[in-house]
Amino acid sequence: MTLRPFHLAFPVDDLAAAREFYGGVIGCPEGRSSDKWVDFDFFGHQIVTHLSDEAGDRMANPVDGRQVPVPHFGIVLTMEQWQDLADRLTEAGTDFAIEPTIRFKGKTGEQATMFFRDPAGNALEMKAFADDAMIFAN
Repeated sequence: MTLRPFHLAFPVDDLAAAREFYGGVIGCPEGRSSDKWVDFDFFGHQIVTHLSDEAGDRMANPVDGRQVPVPHFGIVLTMEQWQDLADRLTEAGTDFAIEPTIRFKGKTGEQATMFFRDPAGNALEMKAFADDAMIFAN
């Protein structure tokens, strides 16, 4: 089975800030747009930022001793891509909800992860596995 791209639309309160963050900081190419929304190529997937007064949510759940923002979305990168992005986000002065770290160290599902919010408050998680076979392992 060939993995098909997912599509995710979510609210932002400032399209210019969304363009700078997703296009500039994260490096997502911009697709179609209007004065109310912008499409981005999110590592081969389509995300759409929609202008709204109701952006960002602030719930959290405990995972591996940390408060993980919920809801959140992200992508599973290679370790090299993850480190490059972590470096780029750190250099850009990103305020991490959870700093780049290794979670579940020495256990099934060990992963590099980081959580941060876009300018509208939407939570993102970027992660990587040393072994992609662990993505769905119990």
